[in-house]
Amino acid sequence: MASKSFDKLIEEISNMTILEVSELVKALEDKFGVSAAMPVAAAAPAAAAGAEKEEEKTEYKVTLKKAGEKRVDTIKAVKKVAGLSLGEAKKAVDEAPSVLGETVPKDDAMKMKKELEAVGAQVELS
Repeated sequence: MASKSFDKLIEEISNMTILEVSELVKALEDKFGVSAAMPVAAAAPAAAAGAEKEEEKTEYKVTLKKAGEKRVDTIKAVKKVAGLSLGEAKKAVDEAPSVLGETVPKDDAMKMKKELEAVGAQVELS
């Protein structure tokens, strides 16, 4: 059973935006010299057997390429998905192409892209 301090920490993390969680993971990786990525040792036997399977990408850089026709809706969507203030979201839309996240987990990046494209924005995952 997790201690009360763990429960409190988990609650605080659950209230963070996607961008904040991504930055937290990066900071923890830097602080402790570790990686949150899955170990690649499990892929070694497949490579030894001659199977050359390309490793699936787990993190993406999310870039807003164009705002689209509904600029105000795009600003609202950017504010929501990237956890930015209204001013920061407006600036990101006005200055597109804008990076909304450097190392966003795959599922979160896909959700960001889907929400932004729903309002007519053009998004690139790389």
